[in-house]
Amino acid sequence: MGNLTPELATIRDETRDLAKSYGLDFYEVIYELVDHDELNMVASYGGFPTRYPHWRFGMEYEQLSKSYAWGLSKIYELVINNDPCYAYLMRSNSITEQKLVMAHVYGHCDFFKNNAWFANTSRKMMDVLANHGARIRRYMDRHGVERVENFIDLVHSLDNLIDPYSPFIKRDDGRRATEEPAAREVKKIAAKDYMDRYINPPEFIAREREKMQQEQKQARQFPPKPVRDVLKFVLEHAPLELWQQDVLAMLREEAYYFAPQGMTKIMNEGWAVFWHSQLMTRHLCEASEIVQYCDTHAGTLATGPGQINPYKMGVELFRDIEQRWNLGRFGAEFQACDDPERRRHWRVETNLGREKVFEVRRIYNDVTFIDEFITPEFAEDQKLYVYGRNPNTGQIEIIDRDWRKVKEQLLAALTNFGNPIIRVVDANHRNRGELYLVHDWAGADLQFEHAQLTLQNLFALWQRPVHIETLEGGKGRLLSFDGESASMKEITPSQGGAVALGQGTPDA
Repeated sequence: MGNLTPELATIRDETRDLAKSYGLDFYEVIYELVDHDELNMVASYGGFPTRYPHWRFGMEYEQLSKSYAWGLSKIYELVINNDPCYAYLMRSNSITEQKLVMAHVYGHCDFFKNNAWFANTSRKMMDVLANHGARIRRYMDRHGVERVENFIDLVHSLDNLIDPYSPFIKRDDGRRATEEPAAREVKKIAAKDYMDRYINPPEFIAREREKMQQEQKQARQFPPKPVRDVLKFVLEHAPLELWQQDVLAMLREEAYYFAPQGMTKIMNEGWAVFWHSQLMTRHLCEASEIVQYCDTHAGTLATGPGQINPYKMGVELFRDIEQRWNLGRFGAEFQACDDPERRRHWRVETNLGREKVFEVRRIYNDVTFIDEFITPEFAEDQKLYVYGRNPNTGQIEIIDRDWRKVKEQLLAALTNFGNPIIRVVDANHRNRGELYLVHDWAGADLQFEHAQLTLQNLFALWQRPVHIETLEGGKGRLLSFDGESASMKEITPSQGGAVALGQGTPDA
């Protein structure tokens, strides 16, 4: 398995056994030793050794290679959510760094296997992506490299228009409803003739009739309910050629595979640091290695004002959770305590911390993790503030110390990966086959330049005019693209059925 030296194979076995002794559970891990060039290539492919040909991977490889050559960054490891898990070690790492990386990898592998948000991801994705690459290469041979690559560019610009929760929820698939409400009558409450006007007053009948008319209108609308997975809707209903449908389906599958990693970045990295720090400081580090380990570890957790380091945020939250549950700082009695000093010195020996962190690792994602476990005490200890640029000095300064504002900003940045939530509400707008989308607005406006580019790319797939409804400063806006020019006009908000649920900025 792999190409490890005997010394590294011994360290691997020791680290694996230690990780298991602490309760970590993971698939078999296969380590590969690579040089920096090979590691940059794998990293540019998203961690996989084989992908379809595309200029984006070459661009990312060039960026990583220059960054490494100029000493700006260094990739210590890469690990893939697969069964077995594959991890890459840089050949030039010192023994201390290899120990740290292996301990870190086992934390990731445990998270991949046991976190609920990865439950529906393919565990054979290395084979899947290799197959995708082979199929796309065949399409390039058949239809031309430029044509296929241009289509891939279109899909890449829209691959955030998915519903990351759909693998866990049964939802309407957006097809036409088969029931016809118009055939139904208003249901009355049974009553004698002379009592009917009192039991079923005219205003009640009118309300019920109006409700039925709304249901009838909704049933005629296509789709009958708003659809968040825009890529799936386009795949099923846009006038695409067969090879285009296949390519879109492959890239959509890949988008769903990578989505849980975006949803759990803080937790995943924090969990890996949580375990590598314990394994290294308690078992793996020799006395002569401790300074180098601390230097590397500190560099990983370094954070500047106004920045969020997922490694630092994640591990500190896990440590805080473990301490709180060990000392009984949870539950109704603790929450009811409004004395800051008493809360800070609260100590009821429960020793439930280790059990709690494993439970958190199993069921949470970054949004629920931050929402549930950031407390006033944690925000104060970690110096979590809201930062902004002073217009007079141009310097980054603290503008708010309220921990609730900190949490609010974090949740806004993490919800839907910071992207806008967009839904298809009408695929036959104005009875012309036009696509009508709605932005679920919750305080953050769309970046209109990006939105217009997104509409242009959607038009290229839908081949009919595309519209998106949003809000700007509380006023309704309708952005449109008809194949030749983009336009924007003011409208009455929610004319397309918008609901204020999400926020963010689009990535066109």
